[in-house]
Formats: sequence, C-alpha cells, structure tokens
Amino acid sequence: MIRFGTGGWRAVIGDEFTRENIRRIAAALARRMQAEGCAEQGICAGYDRRFLSREALIWFCQVLAGEGITVYFVNMSCPTPQVMFTVKEKKLPYGAMVTASHNPAIWNGIKLFTAGGRDAAIEVTEAIQETANRLKDEEIGEMDFEEAKAAGIIRIIDPRDAYLDSILKQVNTEAIRKRRLRIVLDPMFGVSLTGLQTILYTSRCDIDVINDRHDAFFGRHLPAPNPDTLVDLQYAVKEHRADVGIATDGDADRLGIIDEKGNYITANETLALLYLYLLEHKGWKGPAVRNIATTHMLDRIAEAHGEKSIEVPVGFKYISAGMEEHDALIGGESSGGLTVRGHIAGKDGLYAASLLVEMLSVSGKKLSELVQDLYDRYGEMHSAEYDWALTVEKKEEIRRLMMEEKKLPDFGKQADRVSYMDGCKVYFPDGWVILRFSGTEPRIRIFAEAPTVQEAEALVRTMAGFTGLA
Repeated sequence: MIRFGTGGWRAVIGDEFTRENIRRIAAALARRMQAEGCAEQGICAGYDRRFLSREALIWFCQVLAGEGITVYFVNMSCPTPQVMFTVKEKKLPYGAMVTASHNPAIWNGIKLFTAGGRDAAIEVTEAIQETANRLKDEEIGEMDFEEAKAAGIIRIIDPRDAYLDSILKQVNTEAIRKRRLRIVLDPMFGVSLTGLQTILYTSRCDIDVINDRHDAFFGRHLPAPNPDTLVDLQYAVKEHRADVGIATDGDADRLGIIDEKGNYITANETLALLYLYLLEHKGWKGPAVRNIATTHMLDRIAEAHGEKSIEVPVGFKYISAGMEEHDALIGGESSGGLTVRGHIAGKDGLYAASLLVEMLSVSGKKLSELVQDLYDRYGEMHSAEYDWALTVEKKEEIRRLMMEEKKLPDFGKQADRVSYMDGCKVYFPDGWVILRFSGTEPRIRIFAEAPTVQEAEALVRTMAGFTGLA
C-alpha cells in the first residue's frame, strides 16, 4: 500500500519501496499530467546519494517516458532544493526527487513538487496515491531509458550552476569576504558538499570538511542534523578553532549549526536569529510562518517589530502556502528547514547556511554572542523533544485518549488553550507542549518549549507518562 505523508512517500527498501510501487507512482503522476494537458511541458527529476536512488529514478522516468511525459533528468545526485529551483526556473508543472531525506538508510522515497517548485499539496498527493494503489502492472507503459534519451523524451540536464548562482545573487558575498570565516562543513555523507563549497569558496571562506565520502549508509548514523548526530562536527569545530560548523541532512533541505565553542545551536534559535537579522539588518518587512511544533520566539520577535507569526500544521507544504497567503518574510520548522521570501517555496539547507554565514559576517559577532543577545532581548525559551516507535495498537489508543476523549494530564499549571489542528497542543502563558504522530515514520513525538530546559523536559515527561509512553 502506497501512503504519502508530510514529506512525500517514504518506505523501507525492499518492503514497500519496490520497483512495482515506484512504477505505480510514476504512472499515476503521468495520468494526472495527461489529464491536465501538461505532458509535453514535462517534469524535472533528481535523486540523492541513498542506496538505489539513481536506479529508482530511472525506473520512475522510464514509465513517465512510456506515458509520453517529457523528463528533465538531473544526471548526478543533487540537493532536493536544486530540483525545486529547476521546476520554478523552467516553469514546469511538476518535479520529483528520489530521497527519504533524514530517514534511516534502510528507507527511500519520492518527493513530488508542483508549479513554482513547491511541495505538492495534500490534495495532489492523495489523488496520486489513490490512482497508484488501484493500478495494475499491465496497465503501466514503459520506455527503455536509453531509447527515451535518443528520442528526446528524457533530456539530461545539469542545473547546478544556475541554482548556486541564484543563491550567490541573494547573499552579501562582499561582507562574507571581509570577515574571512573559518567553517567546518558536515554534509553527513549527503549531497550538499559541492554546492556549499562552491558558495563559500566564492566568498573566500576557509573550509574544513568531514563526512564527505559517498556512503549510502551515512556512516551508520541517522542523516539528520541533531545533537546526537553532530558530535563529530562539534569536535571538528573545536579542533580547527572554527567560527561555525554547518551540517545538512541527507538531501540538503535542512541544516544544523554548531557555534564557535562547539555547542549545538537549535533549529529554533537559528530560525529566530535569521528572522531578526532580516528585519533589523536588511530592513525587510513581513510576518513569519512556523509549524505548530516550532518556537514561539518568532511570535515575540514579530510582535516587537509590528509583525505577526502564523501557525500551521507540520509539513513544509503548509509553511509554503502560509508564506504565499500572508506574503511572509520567513518560514521554518524546528527540524531545521527554512526558506525566505524571494527564494524557492520550499526548505533549502544550502540557502539557509549561506544566509547564516552572511549574518555572522555582517554582525561581526560570534554566534554564541548572537544567541545570548537574542535571549537578553526577548527572554529565554528552551525546547525539549523526544520520540518513540509506535505500534498500530498503541497509536490508536493514544489517538482515542487525546483526540477523541480529549483528556489531558495535570501539568500543575493552568493552560490558556488547547489545539487539535495537528496532534494535541497545550498552550501556557510561558510555553507549550505538543504530542503528534510523525507523518514520515511510524513514530510519535512530543515537543515542548519553556523558559528553562528543565521545565520543557518536565512538560514532555508529564505528557509521556499520561499516554503510557514512559
């Protein structure tokens, strides 16, 4: 059974990530494009460094070609945002990327994009999912990859320079050159290295690199830039006496940051710092869009500058839609994804990293100093996050308890309100806690934010204990 989640379709390789299911999704997408009359306009298709990614994309594109869909095939592993950029730049109706982003190495998947280079809306993925699940193998056409190339149906492209040039045009490279930062990069065995090196070398940064070889198993670590996976980067920053360490996830749409002391800077802190920088140093205007599990520090910054902060469900498609609706300046999530008005309508780790380096250069301060300045001005807000693997039975038990019966634990303080927009979120005067089911893995997550780490962790423990998770 093919099921699309908040980050596209993802499945375990050899279980549901199979040639058969890949072909079904391709055929379902082809039928949608035929019905919309955009088969000849075509689709941009790319892949990451995961096991079977290139082979899977070839299977995918052979079906598209067999159905008469023009394919712009990115002929080397690349960041997901590069494909999104190409969809926007070429004014294509659709794009596809074979990746499972930050999931473990045994997973792979497909992300779909629509016009403008944005994540496909839930109505689109649900329709493709429904069609794919009822298609039979004999109903699916196919054309050999080499034959399709010779016929001009599959066209090999290399959009890397155009993508990187677009980032360089948006970043103050002159300010970065003057600061001459030393940076340690950790692509986490993923696809960001060439792009980030190009951007930073062009800006005259001194660069050291770790975890850069092609390893489809990501060094046997999770390719997600979080405190547990960035220990090597923390050590390297201190060893090289670097100004900052920058990591990106497997497909380079998220980033993780280490300051000059070797301390992990949360995605919430990074997002808040960049929003403040855009408002005060660049003089730009506009609200912020955050998902329901992301810091309310954005709300404080927005209010202080006469702006507002818009809350949306988890899934970057909702952030992109919110940014478009409200002409927002920045949109982001606590897992490390963000974008800014004027760039692509999806998260981009390379762009975010470049903007952060610009911020450091223009400010003339150390990253730890910028974080402390943030807390001095707006008060401290610290987060806690835990997740658990989940059986179908346990998921239903918790869903019934929290979403149907709407029961809550005793937190020892009065709640302002409760939201069931995406999971169950309880708001307090000085913080919040949310329980929600992952849209990309069979897991449940609890996030909390409070004035201290201890208070945030206490909120998580209370919710976990009430639901029998701990």
